[in-house]
Amino acid sequence: MSLESSGRRGPGDEPQPGDRRRLSDPAAMRAFAHPVRLALHELLLRAGATTAADAAREAGISQALASYHLRQLAKYGFVEQAEARDERERPWKVTETVQEWDDTAAEPEHAAARSLLEQVIAERALTRLAEWQQHRGDEPEPWRGVGGVGNMYLYATPEELAALGAAMTELLRPLMSRVDAPASRPTDARPVQLTQLIVPLPPTGSGD
Repeated sequence: MSLESSGRRGPGDEPQPGDRRRLSDPAAMRAFAHPVRLALHELLLRAGATTAADAAREAGISQALASYHLRQLAKYGFVEQAEARDERERPWKVTETVQEWDDTAAEPEHAAARSLLEQVIAERALTRLAEWQQHRGDEPEPWRGVGGVGNMYLYATPEELAALGAAMTELLRPLMSRVDAPASRPTDARPVQLTQLIVPLPPTGSGD
């Protein structure tokens, strides 16, 4: 799995080329599986280097709470201190733009951390969907037709699903590269959350 976020590689994390990080440390996965931390991390992705005070105002939380969660993100390498414009501020920035984690690891601690992270991400996506539905009618016509939920059933092998995921990643790569390259964004581009859910269903009877 992957999402638009990430962090500096730390102990137990397998190095990946480019701007990717593969999480293999259950503690890091659990640390990231927090709604406030996900919100702060996304804010830094969208706004660039931001102080705890500014992040707190945007997120609607206290500066003390924002500072605490930013320090926790930094502890596990998801954010780091950015260059300050003056001595009075201490801005934070994300360290990479994409995170991945192993879907196949069977160790109980890793599996539990992975499940927790996936659950929090899915819940956050559902909240965003509900918010979108409330104001979709106020959006310009082009945007009204592109947001929402798609649902389909497939019959596929694990290898085919893995190939599908790799192909989707390649298609999305040019759009994902705009996360940390504002100058490359078209004037009518805006942030979009794309959450992928793949749920293998129980096998049915023969002949289905």
